[in-house]
Amino acid sequence: MKHLYIVVGLLCGNSVFAQMMAPIDQKATKETKALFENLFRLSDKHTLFGHQHATEYGHGWSGDDNRSDVKSVVGSHPAVIGVDFSGLSGRPDAYIKTTKERLVKLITDTYNRGGVTTVAWHFSNPVSAGDFYWKDSVSLPAVKYIIPGGEAHAKYLKILDGIADVAKNIKGKNGELIPVIFRPYHEFDGDWFWWGKSHCTPDEFKALWKSTVSYLRDSAGVHNFIYAFSPDNTFTTEQQYLERYPGNEWVDMVGMDNYGDMGRYDKYNVDFAIRKLRVVSTFALKNAKLAAFTETGLESLPNPNWWNDVLLKVMKSKGIRMSYVLVWRNDSSSPTHFYAPYPGHPNIADFKKFYNDPYTLFEKDLMNIYK
Repeated sequence: MKHLYIVVGLLCGNSVFAQMMAPIDQKATKETKALFENLFRLSDKHTLFGHQHATEYGHGWSGDDNRSDVKSVVGSHPAVIGVDFSGLSGRPDAYIKTTKERLVKLITDTYNRGGVTTVAWHFSNPVSAGDFYWKDSVSLPAVKYIIPGGEAHAKYLKILDGIADVAKNIKGKNGELIPVIFRPYHEFDGDWFWWGKSHCTPDEFKALWKSTVSYLRDSAGVHNFIYAFSPDNTFTTEQQYLERYPGNEWVDMVGMDNYGDMGRYDKYNVDFAIRKLRVVSTFALKNAKLAAFTETGLESLPNPNWWNDVLLKVMKSKGIRMSYVLVWRNDSSSPTHFYAPYPGHPNIADFKKFYNDPYTLFEKDLMNIYK
């Protein structure tokens, strides 16, 4: 089993730059600052492997304690576990209460094991019927309604209060607040979500982002979030990437979601994926931000060598420095909707090779990442 002990001292060659690295929240907890700095240091020679909903459910199971398909295959949970705030609004109060309790337990368990949590937000449309997807003739362009000055802004702040409530109740055994990577409004450069590019202007999106961070950090007193900005893969240049970027004072981590270049529908554009991640990585280094490959994967894993010939090849390419890479979930009931191998899957040999590569870090490899 490989172990990595995080050294508190500054890494040679990155010492001056590392001193510049800090969360945008000046009141961030010491554990949040430590996670931020250590993610940057580790990304010099490693990347953390992540899996969405890894410990909540997997291929053919749900709700088992301390279980993940990844752990069943290689003996360790992923280093990064993805959860979702989707159940914190648009549902009955009893459902929201149960969701909060479940999220608190999931995040606390991951922290106590030494792992890292990243939070997506598939946010149900707060001003019209339907869920987070845009539905023509049903959905309203909610962004303009919930930003400051919009008629649903007060309603939005109450929803953010629910998020703040979770943030303030995730605590370690010594009462310390647990840091998480919060990744709202992802894939905003597509049209499939109600916050997508066709449903709000760049200025409206920036106002949404700024007001969200400002309220959580400055009004609700949340000081254990690392804020991640992650479009989909529609950009090719830094200028395109930054079209809806709210500014350095509002973002801790920059990322990209990319399935389309990584084998979806049997289409591989690995060179494009590398080029786009270089845009993200270069911008991050210039602006003292973390960078991550925030979502990717190959559904059903039909390529027996995908982990090493595709994903690891991309991650190890020159000019790319990512804190983590996260693949999507393993559905509990679907026979085909999964992105990580489970016991008996023919992809396991390739995944074990990926696991054993010194570049990749899993939960067992992390030591003192919050110190």
